[in-house]
Amino acid sequence: MAMSRIDKLQTFLKETPTDSFLQHALALEYQKIGDIDKARSLFEKLLAENPGYVGSYYHLAKLLAAEEQVEAALAVYEKGMEQAKTQQDNHAYNELRSAWEELSY
Repeated sequence: MAMSRIDKLQTFLKETPTDSFLQHALALEYQKIGDIDKARSLFEKLLAENPGYVGSYYHLAKLLAAEEQVEAALAVYEKGMEQAKTQQDNHAYNELRSAWEELSY
């Protein structure tokens, strides 16, 4: 039987459990199948361990907004913008800022 993407990612994470890319990819896979709690938990764990992984702020905030947790989503966007600014990542900052503005108005 073929391994699912989730199974493959979990296998890779057993080898390198702190790999932020793999954690992010696994969270996205859970989000795709509708396991929002698992996705949220993975995004939150990733950002707690690696706050500089800017791309995850966008996805976590989108997930929260879809769950109608607007204040929490706005706070995540803001943290992501701070990180992007610190890293001088203007592209990520602008994406986060645009999403924040869209949600806050």
